[in-house]
Amino acid sequence: MSESTVRFVIQPNPPARLDKALARDVPEDATLSRSRLGRLIADGAVQIDDIVVTDPRARVGEGAAVAITVEAAVESHIVGQDIALDIVFEDENLIVLNKPAGMVVHPAPGSPDNTLVNALIHHCGDDLSGVGGMKRPGIVHRIDKETSGLLVVAKSDVAHQGLAAQFAAHTVQRRYLAVCFGVPDANDPRLRGVKGTSFEPGNILKVQTFLGRHKTDRQKQAVSFQTGRHAVTRVRIVEPLGMPSVAALVECWLETGRTHQIRVHMSHCGHGLIGDPVYGGRQKLAVKAVGETGVAAARSFPRQALHAATLGFTHPVTKEAMEFVAPLPEDMAQLLQDLQHKG
Repeated sequence: MSESTVRFVIQPNPPARLDKALARDVPEDATLSRSRLGRLIADGAVQIDDIVVTDPRARVGEGAAVAITVEAAVESHIVGQDIALDIVFEDENLIVLNKPAGMVVHPAPGSPDNTLVNALIHHCGDDLSGVGGMKRPGIVHRIDKETSGLLVVAKSDVAHQGLAAQFAAHTVQRRYLAVCFGVPDANDPRLRGVKGTSFEPGNILKVQTFLGRHKTDRQKQAVSFQTGRHAVTRVRIVEPLGMPSVAALVECWLETGRTHQIRVHMSHCGHGLIGDPVYGGRQKLAVKAVGETGVAAARSFPRQALHAATLGFTHPVTKEAMEFVAPLPEDMAQLLQDLQHKG
């Protein structure tokens, strides 16, 4: 297996730990993240002044000569597949794409292939410089199989580290469009009585709870107020639907990003998403409000009506502020049209 050696000198006032010092001073074009450097230290691939050091907590002084032996990225065990991708943006470090509903992001039991990762490995080919020492796309966030919309994926180690840090710090802008039953309005006294909900200026619904696995159905997430992971969702009404209004197009944005967060929070509030087969999105709409066409459209909608419409982040290499918008997919646009039908 081919390998290369990265050489550099520790700069003044180095951090107390070797791994942190290396992460600070390693040349940017080496694309070695701190986690990757930690593994290289443990593997005996790091020499300080010609001596192998395997303790990431070791101290290193200014002017020390560093040599890191880096093996070429190995091929992923995941097979690339020629699957069409809707690419919104791409450079040597990352790719932004608009995922269709029905596509799984990463291979897993039950979905071993035909996933987004299979498609990306085929599409990127030799452009994948290696994430964690393997030629694979760096998945820093996911959206559910039946949710459509925008995803950013790292193509290099440095991009993976930078994007992951932004998601961990909750600085990534993620806004979703959804079609829900009912209208989440501050004038609804029922909604004001739901635990974990409040309203902010501008009729913005805020849902703040803990989320964790459902006690009896391990495939589901559930709201809790004692245990789980902190989760905050905000919801804004874009357009009430029907006359009288019995549904709504809403914009949801995440302060945190938990599994099924929007779907669980909207269901908790009594405004489940149309088409959601897991969290109770099969309520009945009144014919007099949306007509037979609207009733039939809501009843037959085959997935949760949820679309990741806006994605904003700072490019981890160029530091440029980036924002992308994906229009509603055809099925959700048709659903809106049908629900606007009267009589």
